[in-house]
Amino acid sequence: MFRFVQVTALVLSAVLVVTVKSVAIPANCDREYTVQLGDFCDGISAAQNVSTYQLATVNAGVINSDCSNLFEGELLCLGIQGHDCTRVSVVQSGDSCPAIASAAGISVATLLSNNPNVASDCTNIYPGEVLCVAPST
Repeated sequence: MFRFVQVTALVLSAVLVVTVKSVAIPANCDREYTVQLGDFCDGISAAQNVSTYQLATVNAGVINSDCSNLFEGELLCLGIQGHDCTRVSVVQSGDSCPAIASAAGISVATLLSNNPNVASDCTNIYPGEVLCVAPST
């Protein structure tokens, strides 16, 4: 019986294969980031100065809607050449769009234009979300 268990374990370990998805980074990617163990989208966005929206948009088809499918070693694009907002603000509890815009020296209209995911009444922002606060150009 012991030999049977050993052989079964050996066969199972030989059959086990780990698949890692590989997705091509866009040719016009301006900045790249390699996912580390424990990373999450808002954390990456804050640390790398990229809005949560931009990170999700640039990596559409790679990152799912709740950002639960990141894996260590995955390569992400942070911004596309000519459309890479690196001036950001991390939403804090109690923040409002007018307060965020004022602190960044931009209008609420510019804030909303930079972040198309934010509702016009700003009711869908949340603490930890990273917003683009670049002035209009």
